[in-house]
Amino acid sequence: MKLPVFDTAGNRIREIDAADEVFGIEPNGAVLHQAYVAQMANRRAGLANTKRRGEVAGSTIKIRRQKGLGRSRQGSIRAPHHVGGGSAHGPKPHSFAKQLPRTMKRLALRSALSNHAQNGSLLVVDGLAAPDGKTRTVQAILDALKVDRRAIVVSGEHNPELTRAARNIENVKALPAQYLNVVDLLNAHHVVMSEDAVRKCETLWGGVNIKPQRGRTREAV
Repeated sequence: MKLPVFDTAGNRIREIDAADEVFGIEPNGAVLHQAYVAQMANRRAGLANTKRRGEVAGSTIKIRRQKGLGRSRQGSIRAPHHVGGGSAHGPKPHSFAKQLPRTMKRLALRSALSNHAQNGSLLVVDGLAAPDGKTRTVQAILDALKVDRRAIVVSGEHNPELTRAARNIENVKALPAQYLNVVDLLNAHHVVMSEDAVRKCETLWGGVNIKPQRGRTREAV
């Protein structure tokens, strides 16, 4: 498919060919949802911890004698219905991690990129860089592109100057193409990419990498 290319002044200067299998597929909403939920679940620490009746401090003596008082039968002061007693069915530390097949992860990324490309919210910028590391440099590019909502700025390789320049802009995140993920792509209203980032995405998730290779490849004799 064709993707428009803009200069840093916001002018459309040309078009580039992008791989249809990465930027032109029909987005799979079900897979996107599963990938989003899995990624958010994997961020959870799962450290909530409550004490059960066997873990709280307290005497093991029976609260009062069983019969003769006309009152209910009571045993341990550590029972859940007593103040200061243990928690019944309270949370314990555990993992919320969810596993997704690699094929589904790649399909989710390609679906998210295709969705932005089809909606016109994927902007390829010629000369996307901030060699001086200044915030105003990136802000000027975003203003020229009329990007005024949550956005991610994607470079082909790790670019410390670009990352530093975008770090102080509200609702803007800069990252290299290899760190693209479903949560950032779905949360962003705009995806600003360099042409190198487009080619990197095609290399990572297009061609032979659409599906992972199974087994070992036997070398030619």
